[in-house]
Parts: sequence; structure tokens; C-alpha cells
Amino acid sequence: MELRERIPLAMKEALRAKDSARLSTIRMIAAAFKDREIASRTTDATVGEADLLALLGKMVKQRVESARVYTEGARPELAAKELAEVAVIEEFLPRALTGAEVATAIDAAIAEAGAASVKDMGKVMALLKARHTGQMDFGAAGGLIKARLG
Repeated sequence: MELRERIPLAMKEALRAKDSARLSTIRMIAAAFKDREIASRTTDATVGEADLLALLGKMVKQRVESARVYTEGARPELAAKELAEVAVIEEFLPRALTGAEVATAIDAAIAEAGAASVKDMGKVMALLKARHTGQMDFGAAGGLIKARLG
């Protein structure tokens, strides 16, 4: 089922279950999707599934960082709220790849792109983003690609 179809269904389930925290997070996701679609109207670009997955990944990173800041600031109740939102958002993301799966995906992308040096890193990243959006941390993958391409 496509992500755009799953969000309204999850919202209805949260309403029925009277789970206000989950409902709030799902509404936030729906609002972020709507904002992205409105912003894309000015550029005449379509918002695809990969764009929405990337948006969800960004939302997760923001909340994890906020939780870290709240924890450092001795605000565990706010950190717990952020981490609860992360758990709800991650339900809509595909399963994260393990370290071995990431390495295999990088090797396959390097071979397919015919990458021989760091100059070809963009081609490799484009292939990975097309296939594994929402499944891997591309910041960490960039370091692995640089190490392999030397």
C-alpha cells in the first residue's frame, strides 16, 4: 500500500483507539506531506514516494536530535515525547538495512555505476537514493563510498 493511502487509514485507527499522541503525530506527518505537495506546485515537480520517504527520514532525524538536546538539558519528559513521535514515524518507513546489507548495496551500486574514483560518488549516491530511500543513512553511506573508492 502506498504511503499516501496508509496515512489516512492510520489516522482513522488512532481516532478509533482514542490515542491522542499517535493521532497528533500522524496529523503532523499528513501536514508535512501537504506542505511538500504545495511547495512542489511552484516548481511543477511531482512529489513521489521517494520524496515522502526522504521527508519522513528527515523528520526522524530532527526528533532524535531534539530528544538528545532535551536529555542534555535535563528535560526527560520532552525527550520521551520526541522519541514517541520517532516510533510512530518509523512505522511508515521501510525496514532499515543492516550494516552488511548497506555494504552489499554500496558494492552493487559502485559496480553498476562503473565508479572508479571519488569523482563518481554522485552516480553511486543517485543509484542508492533511487533504490534505498528511507532504508539507510546516506550521510554514513557517503563515508563508506569514499572509503571504497579511495
